Amino acid sequence: MGENPKSVYHDRDEMPSTRMGTAAIMREQLLKAQRYQQRLQACEENEEIDEPEFDYKCEALLPLLERKIQAHFHAHRADDIFTALRIAKEFNLDAVIIHTTEGHLITKELLAEQAKVLSGPFLCDRSKPELKNQTPRSPGLMANAGLVPAIITDHPVVPTQYLPLCAALAVREGMTEEDALRAITIVPAQILRLENRVGSLRVGKDADLVVWDRNPLDLFAKAKFVMIDGHRVH
Repeated sequence: MGENPKSVYHDRDEMPSTRMGTAAIMREQLLKAQRYQQRLQACEENEEIDEPEFDYKCEALLPLLERKIQAHFHAHRADDIFTALRIAKEFNLDAVIIHTTEGHLITKELLAEQAKVLSGPFLCDRSKPELKNQTPRSPGLMANAGLVPAIITDHPVVPTQYLPLCAALAVREGMTEEDALRAITIVPAQILRLENRVGSLRVGKDADLVVWDRNPLDLFAKAKFVMIDGHRVH
């Protein structure tokens, strides 16, 4: 869905017209939902205005426009990330960029937008053109630039049990250990607006935790026990 012609397109599926068309469809539906929302608000303020005909698609998008739910944009390339950020700003969406594969190439722009970014998966093959610049250095480069990325595995692309391994790989490639641990605990909790319940150890939060026999980013680390809601389950 990119609009910035910086990237090299490798096949017909990646032509700019196709990707711009996807962005246009998104904008068209969001604009329709926005007008639907405005008409509903006008009806509440003026009884003489007729309600719009009920529209399931627009109704489904109202929580998005009201920022009650987040907009998750799956974008690898820099131009696609820029498109997602433009759409989010245009419709005042609470946006999260999923994958952000080329995020390390545009850190200044992401920082200027205070973008919420999820980095990954990067423990996998470059299986398509969008992954040309995939590297486990990406989350560390973003963090060092001032961004606060979370690390993901995109389960089941990379099974979720390898999340600590992905964080360890990011540390090997330049991310600080503290940033990597935060990237798989409190940062994703904050992005998901669940930091008042999970992501760190504090009084009043859900008592979900794992105790390891050594540094959890160590390849040989084993879980000693697991607790959920304060009850030992493993």
